[in-house]
Amino acid sequence: MNILKKTDTKTATATATAGGPGAEGDAGNLAPADYRLPVWFFGFEGVLAAAFDIIKAFPSAWPVLLGLLVVNIAVSLTMMRPRLKLAKALWRGKETRRVAIALVVLRVGSHFALNALGFAVTSTFGHAVFAVVMATVTIGLLAYSQETAIRALTRTPAGR
Repeated sequence: MNILKKTDTKTATATATAGGPGAEGDAGNLAPADYRLPVWFFGFEGVLAAAFDIIKAFPSAWPVLLGLLVVNIAVSLTMMRPRLKLAKALWRGKETRRVAIALVVLRVGSHFALNALGFAVTSTFGHAVFAVVMATVTIGLLAYSQETAIRALTRTPAGR
């Protein structure tokens, strides 16, 4: 199944009126760039992945993180709506689930390993460094996963 090849008339009409992919009137052939998530959207995901350490470092930051979560959900359901097919295709793939599991294992495993070695992260600076590392790793893995998925989807024969 090549989600980049065709869209149904209802989706094409909705995205054309919203100015999204297919707005130029080509209801059939959408370019991979039309489905690509913008880099700033990965920033939302990176901050949310680092939320645990951000809250540990700066406990009063939770309202900001809650606000970013609400904005992330709103943007996902509005501006990113035409890209939901790509997101669904990504979550069906084993690689994306592996990335998500790897991030959780990295988060829990790194703190557990440091605690076991007697180097528990308890300082504000330590949690801030962990937050930056988790955000960076998340953004990098999401960008890589997106590139891999789009490359695979564009190489899939249209007859499948």
